[in-house]
Formats: sequence, structure tokens, C-alpha cells
Amino acid sequence: MITSKPSRTVPSPPPTARPTTDGEAGPDTLLARHRRVMPGWVTPYYDRPLALTHGSGRHVTDDEGHTYLDFFAGILTNSLGYDLPEFREALQRQLATGLTHTSTLYLIEAQVRLAERLAALSGIPDPAVFLVNSGTEANDTALMAALCRAGNNHVIALRDGYHGRSLATTAVTGLPGWRPSPYSPLRVTLADNGAAGTGRTRTETDDERAVRAVHAALESEGAAALIVEPVQGLGGFHTPPSALLRRYEELVRDGGGVLISDEVQTAWGRTGQRWWGYELHGLRPDALTFAKGIAGGLPMGGVIADRTLLDSLPGKSISTFGGNPLSCTAALVTLDVIRDRDLLRNADEVGSLLLARLRALQEREPHLEAARGHGLMLAVDLVEPGTGRAAPATARAFVSACRDLGLLIGMGGPEGNCLRIAPPLTVTNEEARAAATALEQAAAATRPAG
Repeated sequence: MITSKPSRTVPSPPPTARPTTDGEAGPDTLLARHRRVMPGWVTPYYDRPLALTHGSGRHVTDDEGHTYLDFFAGILTNSLGYDLPEFREALQRQLATGLTHTSTLYLIEAQVRLAERLAALSGIPDPAVFLVNSGTEANDTALMAALCRAGNNHVIALRDGYHGRSLATTAVTGLPGWRPSPYSPLRVTLADNGAAGTGRTRTETDDERAVRAVHAALESEGAAALIVEPVQGLGGFHTPPSALLRRYEELVRDGGGVLISDEVQTAWGRTGQRWWGYELHGLRPDALTFAKGIAGGLPMGGVIADRTLLDSLPGKSISTFGGNPLSCTAALVTLDVIRDRDLLRNADEVGSLLLARLRALQEREPHLEAARGHGLMLAVDLVEPGTGRAAPATARAFVSACRDLGLLIGMGGPEGNCLRIAPPLTVTNEEARAAATALEQAAAATRPAG
């Protein structure tokens, strides 16, 4: 479905991807310039990386004029899609004032109004709100407050979790490939995330063993915090078992620690019918961290926490750009649109349609396994038929085949074999059906021989 304008149909059969080698990237192409000035670890998708130039609705257009249905939403960030009139007009009104930044040395009306809205939505008694620019900063802030409150640097985190790219947040990240530094300011215990693993079935014995391991880690010294993603994002949209998370929460609380729910990917209705991912599990978080979809693509993150927890920081702190008028305006209109268009319900309904199609596809295709998800946070794994071993190369081929069909999706998982599907919350049933058709065609195109 590569077109010159947005299309709601996916043709068949899929076109053949044009093989590209590095040699085809001349010295003045955008890819060549990117490689000259960016670190080597900043790696775009695809052999021919996309350069996107325009967006409308749930579609994006690249610099060659090809249009794609976007089902990854800037890594779950463009929650409203693209070029929504209410969003654009609200930003234009703020820009017309001439104030895009004032700093927290002054009162910012949009910041206070947003903090009031977030506090009311949080479910945390007597909350305080601190606004920053990213999920990494948000998690750093919550961890720092927890450590200052507890007087120790022991943190319980989950295997396959991802919490950011700073020194502290990489330390609590449970994906080895995303922990680039051997240095850490924290003592971290990585707890079992409840995933069965390839070719295994999870049992109660596994859960009991996991709980005993956390209990043993807490015996010598309690933990300042337990930090969890209600649905693990980069870890492949895996949902840890609710009962296991509640056991961990109880153990950490008994030792005087707090629960930090990392909602960077799960907040704002992404999981369907609920504002927060923690509501999937019946948890009682002391702090919520958020970013990504809150401001429709503008930089915004923050912490909502029990006031006594955030006030545990003994010194002063500010965020120069956190809570700037432009990003706060974007966040306020994003929350308005999610509420006024009932996008929590839409995420649930459209997500159910997509998940049903994924599960039906899995039944027909031997190289697809473990279709799963909540709302518009869906995934399926690519495996070798017969052995069930992870097939990351097939996953990459699948994502490229989807691109050739005009559909953008993501990858992830601890073994790199997971397809991540997360369109904007404004996605329609018709667009979901078109995407499902493209996924079916990509599955046929990547089906192993024999």
C-alpha cells in the first residue's frame, strides 16, 4: 500500500522489496549524512531507512512521496495521529502569545492546570506532580525520590523491563542489549517477569521460586523501590502476571519501599478502557511516571507521586524545559481529545478487532506465535516452525514486507523476534482491517519454505 496519498485499502499481492546495499547511499544522501554525524548506536529501521516529511490522520508520507499507514505511532508517542485540527489550533494560539518558554522561576498557568488534571486522574491520594521532558527523566526523578526516602540504593526491577537511557535508568533496565554501561549508581535485583520462555509453560512453582528470590534479596536490606512496567514495552508487550506483581509489591512495602509504575508506554488509554496500565493489575502505586503519548508528539514527561515521597528530596531541583507552556498546551488538548472522543473505548474496540485478526493469523501461519496485548498495545512473535526458536531475521523481513505494503509497525522483545503494533488512539476500524490485511500478506511473504 505505497501510494502518493492516504489510502484505506491494501492491494494484493505485496510488491517485492527492492534490495539495497550501503553502496547505493551516495555521499550526499540523508542516510550518508546521518552516519557521518550520529553515533553508531543510533540505528534506523530498514535497509533503506525512511525519511518522513508529512503526516495526516494515521498516515505518514516519506521524502519519495510514498504514504504509509502508521501502526507504531512514533513508538507509541503520536497518540492522536497527525495534523489533528484541535491540536494544531491550540498550539497556534499558544505560539501567537510569543511565549514558548518562561521557566519554572515564574508561574506557568498551563503547567498548573495540567498538573491539576493529572493529579485528579492519577488515583494517588494527595499527589504532587513534577513535569520533565522524557520518560528517562521521569524515572530518574522517581528513583531519586525513593532512594532519598529510604536511605538506601537497592531497587527491585523486572527482567526484560526498559526504563530509559540514563545511568540510573539503564541500571534498572532488564534487557541486556539496552544496558550499555557496566557502571551503576544502584544496587539492582532483577526479578522474574513471569514470562514462560520459548517452548515452556509457566507453572505455580515458577512463580513461587520468583517470589522466594525477591524475598531473599530483601532479607539483608529492604529495597527503596519496586519499578515495573504494567505491560513491558521494549520487552515485547509482555504483561507480567498480576498475582506475581502484587506479591512483589507486598514484599517491597513490608520492607519500607515504594512502588513506581512506569507508565511511559501504557498511560492515556493505550491499554483500552482505563487511563493507566497499573489498573490492569490492581496495584497501588506510590508514583506514576509518564511521557510519550501525553503531548501528542511534543517532548513531555513527568512524575505523579504521593506528596511525601516527592518531598523526600532534601535539596532544590527544577526542570528548565519541563512544564513549558507549549508542551503543556499540547498535553491539555491531548487529554481533552482522548476524553471528548472516548478514545479509551476506541482503543478497546479497535484493539479487540486487531487482536482477533492476529490470533486467527497465528492459527494459520506456523511462524507466528503468542499473539497478545491489551487495547492498542499488541504483539506477536516470529519463530522457527517446529522448533519454536526465536526468529529475529524473519521478524526483520516481516517488518520490511509490511513497509512494502504501506504499513509501519515496530519490533522488540528480549530476542528481537517480536512485532509490536500500536497505532494512534484515533485509529478507525476500517484502518485496522486494512492493517490486518497487510499483516496477513506479510506473513505469507515471509512464510518459511517447506
